[in-house]
Amino acid sequence: MEFHRIQHVSIPRPPGSDEEARAFYGEVLGLEEVPPPQSLHEQDLIWYRVGDLELHIFAEDPVQDSSGRHFCLEVDDVEVVRARLAQAGYSPKSAVPIPTRPRFFCQDPFGNRIEFTTILGDYREVEVQQTA
Repeated sequence: MEFHRIQHVSIPRPPGSDEEARAFYGEVLGLEEVPPPQSLHEQDLIWYRVGDLELHIFAEDPVQDSSGRHFCLEVDDVEVVRARLAQAGYSPKSAVPIPTRPRFFCQDPFGNRIEFTTILGDYREVEVQQTA
């Protein structure tokens, strides 16, 4: 068996929150919305393209969750995204640094944690240099 990549990530949103989801993911983040397959029409889904991957947002009643679960979006300039989110009224939070990966976390309007990062190099190379 051979795994190739993660094809999509699915996250929840409350029923009836279509406009709020589209405002955050489509307008604030600028992701391209794509129609889900007709066979899934009754499932109240919103899909976005993220590079060659997909983000699926499904409707479900909210559940209290304080785990560290999240997904990460790689962006060209993490500071531009941080400023854009802050300007839109969201609260980016700093994260423990990873060498060559500036990053931060933010919650979407539904409490889903999203990490944003820019990959500047291989962190393992920096760690090897630091221990040498």
